Formats: sequence, C-alpha cells, structure tokens
Amino acid sequence: MSLIVEKPKNFRRRALLISVVAMILVYFLWNIPELSVILYPINLFVTYIHEAGHALAAIVTGGSVQSFVVSANGSGLARTVGGNSALILPAGYLGAALFGSTLFFFSNRFARYARSIALFLGIFILVFTVLFARPDETGAPVAIIVGTVFGAILGFIGLKGPTLLNMLLLNVLAISAALEALFDLLYLTQNTDASRGMITNDAAAFANNFGMSPNLVAFTWAGVAVMMFAFALWYGAYKPLRQEIDHAYASVSGRRRNALGD
Repeated sequence: MSLIVEKPKNFRRRALLISVVAMILVYFLWNIPELSVILYPINLFVTYIHEAGHALAAIVTGGSVQSFVVSANGSGLARTVGGNSALILPAGYLGAALFGSTLFFFSNRFARYARSIALFLGIFILVFTVLFARPDETGAPVAIIVGTVFGAILGFIGLKGPTLLNMLLLNVLAISAALEALFDLLYLTQNTDASRGMITNDAAAFANNFGMSPNLVAFTWAGVAVMMFAFALWYGAYKPLRQEIDHAYASVSGRRRNALGD
C-alpha cells in the first residue's frame, strides 16, 4: 500500500490553519452544551483509546487480553492476564495522552501524509476491535460500535477525503484524547475521594500496588501528560509555524533588497 501524499502550493500554511481551527472546534465542543451530541461519541472514542492502552501494554509486556469494553456512560474496562502491572495500569490515562500527543505531532509535522495516517489508523482500530472489543456487562456492544464506526470513518476519509479534512479529523481526535486524559487526571488530584483511593481508578490501583499516595500518582501522571502534549505542540505546530514566519520574513526582506538594488 503506497503512501498518499499531497503537495499543493502554500500547503504548510493551510495545514497550520487547520490545526488552529481544530483547537477552536474542540474548545467549542467542550463548552457549548448544545454540541454535546457531537462531543459524546468523541468521549466514547477516548475511552476506547484508554482501554486499548491497557490492552496494548499487557500484550507488549508479555501478558494477554481477554477483552475490553466501553459502556454508554463513558466508563470502560480492560480484562488482561499477566504482563507488567507497573506499565499496564498507567497505560490507560498515559496511553490516551500519548496517543493524542503522537497523533497531533505526526498529523501536523507530517501533514502531507495525513490521509495515509488516517487510513492506517482506521485499519488498526478495525483490526483491534475485531480481536479484543466485546459487549459490556449489560450486553451493549459499545466498544464494538465505537471501534467499527471510527475505524471505518478514518479509513474512508483517508482513502477518499481531501488531505486538509483528514488533518482536521486527526487533530480533533488528537487534541480531545490528550486533553481529556490530562483533565481526568487533574480531576483525580482534586477530588477528595478519588485522591484517597475511595473511588476506583487506575491511579488508586497503581498506588495500592506499589505503596504510594493515589494523589501523588495522579499528579505525576498529569505532569507526564502535560510534557507529552507540550512536546507535540512545540515540535508539531509551533516550530513549523515559526519556520513559516521566518521564511515569509526572509522572502519579504529579499524582495525589498532587490527593489532597493534596482
């Protein structure tokens, strides 16, 4: 399968504009209640990524995955056997943050390949869904639906959609995943019951396993999530923007010098 690359004139500028539009769109989705109908499936997708993070960490560390589920209320559960719990437990929140940060970086730094990125991501999600996603305890196949729908959308738009539309979709998913993981961790540090481990969560489970404070674990993970997304923003968007500005300034300066020379 060959990579799908687009090289239109002034593409870099339009790509940077798309990343800004995506940030604004995510802000509106999170702050306008009337748009909750759009935000809801994105939230379910982030939960899907969270649970998939646990599952992948189990596989990478030598364990196995029985299944993972997503429920309609936005919760989820990954059932794993074996593996390294020191990596499996953080891989939910930090996996979602890493997914969002990595996707943001690649879809902006290598924006010309946005269609290929969307296509391969869609295929991976579809395969992962078939292998591991299962109905929840009520029998609702939410994880299966979420994985199938988002995988199909990403694959179809990757194949047929324009590059900038792919960029917009990838950026919205990336920003949503990274920020939701971060804000969930910050919530754990601020909620008294959660910070004491009285509410079941990954940070509390990690703290219980390794004799640490749940609040400290959540705060540390939040710090890691911030650093990952800051890296993605800096190298994925800010540096290319500065390069574009410097290039434009150099072009203008060159034309002025030529005009003065004439």
